[in-house]
Amino acid sequence: MSNYQKNHLTTSWGAPVGDNQNSMTAGQRGPTLIQDVHLLEKLAHFNRERVPERVVHAKGAGAHGYFEVTNDVTKYTKAAFLSEVGKKTPLFIRFSTVAGELGSADTVRDPRGFAVKFYTEEGNYDIVGNNTPVFFIRDAIKFPDFIHTQKRNPQTHLKDPNAVWDFWSLSPESLHQVTILMSDRGIPATLRHMHGFGSHTFKWTNAEGDGVWIKYHFKTEQGVKNLAADASAKIAGENPDYHTEDLFNAIEAGDFPAWKLYVQIMPLEDANTYRFDPFDVTKVWSQKDYPLIEVGRMVLDRNPENYFAEVEQATFSPGNLIPGVDVSPDKMLQGRLFAYSDAHRYRVGANHNHLPINRPRSEMNSYQRDGQMRFDGNGGKTVNYEPNSFGGPTEVNEHKQASFPVIGVAENAGYDHHDHYTQAGDLYRLMTEGERERLVANIVAAMKPVQRDDIKLRQIGHFYKADPEYGTRIAQGLGLQVPQEV
Repeated sequence: MSNYQKNHLTTSWGAPVGDNQNSMTAGQRGPTLIQDVHLLEKLAHFNRERVPERVVHAKGAGAHGYFEVTNDVTKYTKAAFLSEVGKKTPLFIRFSTVAGELGSADTVRDPRGFAVKFYTEEGNYDIVGNNTPVFFIRDAIKFPDFIHTQKRNPQTHLKDPNAVWDFWSLSPESLHQVTILMSDRGIPATLRHMHGFGSHTFKWTNAEGDGVWIKYHFKTEQGVKNLAADASAKIAGENPDYHTEDLFNAIEAGDFPAWKLYVQIMPLEDANTYRFDPFDVTKVWSQKDYPLIEVGRMVLDRNPENYFAEVEQATFSPGNLIPGVDVSPDKMLQGRLFAYSDAHRYRVGANHNHLPINRPRSEMNSYQRDGQMRFDGNGGKTVNYEPNSFGGPTEVNEHKQASFPVIGVAENAGYDHHDHYTQAGDLYRLMTEGERERLVANIVAAMKPVQRDDIKLRQIGHFYKADPEYGTRIAQGLGLQVPQEV
């Protein structure tokens, strides 16, 4: 243990700093000496203080909390953190916008990331979703192209509505999510006043090995509140960190935000007969067909002590699973299982799961060694391969994922269902007249900067197929006619 007092400034190697106000120079007027290793360390570390920002979901806010089970779901899953009513599990959540950079405004029209890390006794379990139940695309192979359209034009370095609407008009599966995004729900009033969703279909498996398909719904107890477009633009100019500030201040004041977690449960065999493909993330399951079943309650009650260590370095992946939770054939989910962890290995490092914010509360026993920033004992002198004869950790057979049938030939296959219009039209028809007016106005304003009429007309055709009134009102707002072929 160092003899220096806790309030004594030291270098990163623990030596006391004698002068932190003046660099070492050759005389009063310099030049500065390269032997001032404290100066060199400060400058070198400062140059490296920023890890690469996330390609998507760069701007975010986070908080600690807990999850409490309020309903017995053990007949559906053997997940230990859901094993009994009243059980509490610590968690960390990160909310984020999708398209903007790290310094972008909070109150933009954009989906919000809703990523929850449960520190369970069986390892970390991440639900990495959004504040919408669907997404723009349904196959991960389209994701890089989609995000390129949401980012900046390679020549002008400006946001590009031509790219946005060109891609959406050529990807009609996006219509459901576009309708949500352009509706009142497109800009939450705060991070506390929005729902969250796992979005994808997952599989729960119980202790007997029986499975069900499920979808996660986090329902805010604060009520859903949204911002009008003019108010959001005003706030973005006056306080671009409005959502981040609101979440921090609410928790600091003891006004702890909470959500109820529900699941929809579908028998495995229904996947073959349901009227929409249940693994298509651009579609929802009707709650009349599969009602919400309460699981528990999430409460956020503690702010991070250090933003970088806890929010910026937090890493989430839908591949962080625990026994009792498996994946589905959802093509977007299948791609995310690789892409998220790979992004963290690049952005934070191969040992990102050893950082305190990401480290599981349960014991980690693996044969992974070395890599940059390995800041624990690196396994010490223990054996680093398996199988071995030296008593190293071995697999636990009862925690194998449940088997499932796989059929078909290897091919670049899409989904069988190509109805991209029914659910978007149903959503439009559920809206009040005021909500429809604002939806149409938002879409018209977003599409007016598009320079090519063929792109506008193609997208109008999609709106019209969802609901003739929907498409006609947008066409009128843009001074165009609905294409005759539609």
